[in-house]
Amino acid sequence: MKKIALALLSSGLLFAANANALEHHTALALEHSASSAAHGVDGHAPQALEHAKEALKHAKASEKEHAEAHKHTTEAVKHLKVAIEHAEKGHAKVSAEHTNTAIEHLRNSIGK
Repeated sequence: MKKIALALLSSGLLFAANANALEHHTALALEHSASSAAHGVDGHAPQALEHAKEALKHAKASEKEHAEAHKHTTEAVKHLKVAIEHAEKGHAKVSAEHTNTAIEHLRNSIGK
């Protein structure tokens, strides 16, 4: 039981750390967007342009990361549903195989 609790705790910590990494580009896109808007209001077109370009770069990276994460999460959901179906029929080993595949997809969704 201690091993299971430890595994769940460490998985949760890894998830939290990687979820923050996923948001990194979003945060940078917001930061550069705000700087671009502020420079625009002040009439500083070159600085507004520079920050808008950086914001776009990070927004595109964030969009790509989130799309990849969504794809893996969707696959994990499919495998967990199949795992439940097999567990309900008493097929423990087949259920475990699908659950392990779901775990792989969930880890991939957070970059691990």
